[in-house]
Amino acid sequence: MLDLTSIGQEIAEHRKKLKLSQAELARKAGISRATLEALENGRAGELGFSKLTKLLAALGLELKLQAASSRRPTLDELLNEDRDDQSLDRRR
Repeated sequence: MLDLTSIGQEIAEHRKKLKLSQAELARKAGISRATLEALENGRAGELGFSKLTKLLAALGLELKLQAASSRRPTLDELLNEDRDDQSLDRRR
């Protein structure tokens, strides 16, 4: 299960891939740069669902609900998933 710190890290990585500054993303999402900075650096105690969905939409991302796994994936499973993702990236 993702926590707010993990989500913040994912948002920071995706923002950087898109070559957006924190100020640019915050403006697109309609939140303050300070809120975004706190989220990306694991210092946001709470963040409302509305703000989170606005941030994700500004990045072209969305939340996905799925059944919780009772076990962690194996290294082989993660490597296969990474290979699959890389092959999809090459097709673009």
